[in-house]
Amino acid sequence: MPNRKNYKRLILLLIISVTLLSIPAPVLAEDEDSPYDISYLMDIMDIIQENYVYDISREELIEGAIKGLFYNLDPHSGYYTQEEFEKLQEQTSGDFVGIGVYITEKDGYIEIVEVMEGGPAYEKGIQAGDIIVEIDGQDVGGLTVEEVVQLIRGKEGSSVNIKVKRNNKNISYKIKRQLVQINPIKYQFIDDHIAYIKIREFNEHTTENLKKALKEIDKKSITNIIVDLRNNPGGLLMEVIKALRFFVPEGPIVHVKYRGGIVETHYSTLKKPKYNLAVLINENSASASEIFAGAVQDTGVGKVIGTTSFGKGTVQVILPLAYGDGMKITVGEYLTPKKRNINKTGIVPDIVVENKDTKDLQLEKAMEFLNSRG
Repeated sequence: MPNRKNYKRLILLLIISVTLLSIPAPVLAEDEDSPYDISYLMDIMDIIQENYVYDISREELIEGAIKGLFYNLDPHSGYYTQEEFEKLQEQTSGDFVGIGVYITEKDGYIEIVEVMEGGPAYEKGIQAGDIIVEIDGQDVGGLTVEEVVQLIRGKEGSSVNIKVKRNNKNISYKIKRQLVQINPIKYQFIDDHIAYIKIREFNEHTTENLKKALKEIDKKSITNIIVDLRNNPGGLLMEVIKALRFFVPEGPIVHVKYRGGIVETHYSTLKKPKYNLAVLINENSASASEIFAGAVQDTGVGKVIGTTSFGKGTVQVILPLAYGDGMKITVGEYLTPKKRNINKTGIVPDIVVENKDTKDLQLEKAMEFLNSRG
């Protein structure tokens, strides 16, 4: 006869077995060709709510089920809750309420790496290199970048108290949160013959700020331009198309192939390009930045330099839904002007250069190329 300890274990296993057997099995749909339907889903939800050890609401289950609809789609399609959708719209628009800083985690601290010119933090005197110590009296030690961003963000017009460390001295600021527009364009003059333009992303403010940069470049009669798309994750299709109309000659910019084989072609009307381009890309250059690089490469207005790009050759649309939530779904594939499909393969540079250590060999090669053009 088993001892008392083993006997209790046996009884427990029998109880669990009986409990499992008593759970009703989901009823299969009548259509044998398609056994899964809404009734089947509802049955499973009932089983979960009746037997799952932790409390879970119907709303949470439905939200999970909606997310599950995208499970077998490509990784660029998905469902977004109201909070997630607001963040997605913020990313694509380039507008957000905050103080206007870029931050990163460095050696266990949260460092301000850039202050947006004209933004609230800039006006108060916050500087790149400042280490954030406290936000509204809360020590940020051990917090992630995302957690610190949430503390900084808030309602437009409200204030946030930020303590930073600079040169081993703590400085406190009270900054009013405002609507900040992200300018993804930075430009400078390398010398009298070469200008440099960095495009961080293609948001709603890309073309307008690119136009301003080109206007200043034209004042110096410079036609050699380095366009840096490294680590550019992409953005809005129409923004990259409008940007390319400053550079590529008359003809196709990009072809978008939709379901059913329908192809839509976007064109440039530029009669004569006036710029010689060197476009920098790397493995983190994706989507719209690959459209840019592919168009430059196919039309011959410049050379693409760096390492093979990410390989996201698909187009998504963002759709708002009834309750403030939303979805992003892949609706097409894009092709370069010569109808190359680069999805999952990427843009292979005309001149392959890998950076080593802290030396920017890719930028040096771009300068060398443009100088050889005269």
